[in-house]
Amino acid sequence: MFFDKNAETMPRRELQALQLERLKKTISVCYDRLPLYKKKFDDAGLKPDMISSLSDLKNIPFTVKEDFRDNYPFGMFAVPMKKILRLHASSGTTGKPTVVGYTRGDLEMWSDCVARLIVAVGASDEDIAQVAFGYGLFTGALGLHYALEKIGAAIIPMSSGNTEKQVMLMQDFGTTTLISTPSYALYIGEVAKELGVSNDLKVRLGLFGSEGCTEEMRTQIEKTLNLFATDNYGMSEILGPGVSGECKLRRGLHFNEDHFLPEIINPETGEVLPEGEKGELVITTLTKEGLPVLRYRTRDITRLNYDKCECGRTTVRMDKTTGRSDDMLKIRGVNVFPSQIESVIMTIEQVAPYYELVVDRENAQDTLEVKVELTDGSVLGIFADIDALRARIKHSLKTVLGLETKVSLVEPKSLERHVGKAKRVIDKRKK
Repeated sequence: MFFDKNAETMPRRELQALQLERLKKTISVCYDRLPLYKKKFDDAGLKPDMISSLSDLKNIPFTVKEDFRDNYPFGMFAVPMKKILRLHASSGTTGKPTVVGYTRGDLEMWSDCVARLIVAVGASDEDIAQVAFGYGLFTGALGLHYALEKIGAAIIPMSSGNTEKQVMLMQDFGTTTLISTPSYALYIGEVAKELGVSNDLKVRLGLFGSEGCTEEMRTQIEKTLNLFATDNYGMSEILGPGVSGECKLRRGLHFNEDHFLPEIINPETGEVLPEGEKGELVITTLTKEGLPVLRYRTRDITRLNYDKCECGRTTVRMDKTTGRSDDMLKIRGVNVFPSQIESVIMTIEQVAPYYELVVDRENAQDTLEVKVELTDGSVLGIFADIDALRARIKHSLKTVLGLETKVSLVEPKSLERHVGKAKRVIDKRKK
């Protein structure tokens, strides 16, 4: 374990007492310093001293992404700008970006949190770590960079893209740990195979994040790159990477509960759900100085497991997210998550692990086309084989989704390869 072993193995009663102490302090700071939260509390008829137990948390109004955009750029900061040492932001592709700021204490806490998680999966000072996240306003690259530096690993700050050079450096520098999105790791493995150097690579550990990764996709990555693939979870509004992550047993992502308080709610009603039920993850920060956040709706669908892990850690574990409530597609009354389709595609040998979903509307009915890339283009000329493969994929999808889909089989390497977050859904209904 990382140096702060007590926080990872603390008895739950002691942990809850620490959480309540830090929650009360965070609430007071939010109410006293941030007009957004004072208004939310006043509108709800709440005062900070009315939150006297962890169960009272449910009475606090939610924070949503629009709150960040409405207070762009620095209206969510709880400290003077002179105390902010670094700024990060989302891409802002759908409007103003969400801007986050970090004090010196926040940066130290951030690297500690990520360091805990990467040590839990076996990273050490003997690793040569290649960061293939894009450096910049995105939190992923620097979040992992400083944690790896803290544990003493050697870092190759390669950034994303230039994939042939990524593979060359992995080979020449003896990279042992790869940091990237799961979809980019797949592409790196594909390029390494094409270059004939797959067997020359020494990479043993993958620290992946920034997008969802099904078990089937993880199996593909491990097969392609011959490494141990692990997930970590976070988002810039809360911290960046470092909120939760897997241990070597990979039986859920351990939450850094001394810094973040999780809840599961019904995404439609906002009601807090009992332990063990699946719903939307909501997070409250407990130690953030620059940008404390109360009950942030992540839109990620998961469940929490409070049983002690066999690794010895007592912190709650979250399941791998099955999708986002705002990524869910509603097709003819059926709720469809892209991860469900990915799970099917990854198990079919004749197709590559790349796909694209096209949603449209024809004759007042929603349609879903699943474009799947073949591994062998010569099959396209054999009608019996291609029809049989298409029918098999359609049947598998209908079994999982309960929905008829159109399946299009396309030439090898004709679908886009992603070096960052994969964008697989084209929703023409919005146009």
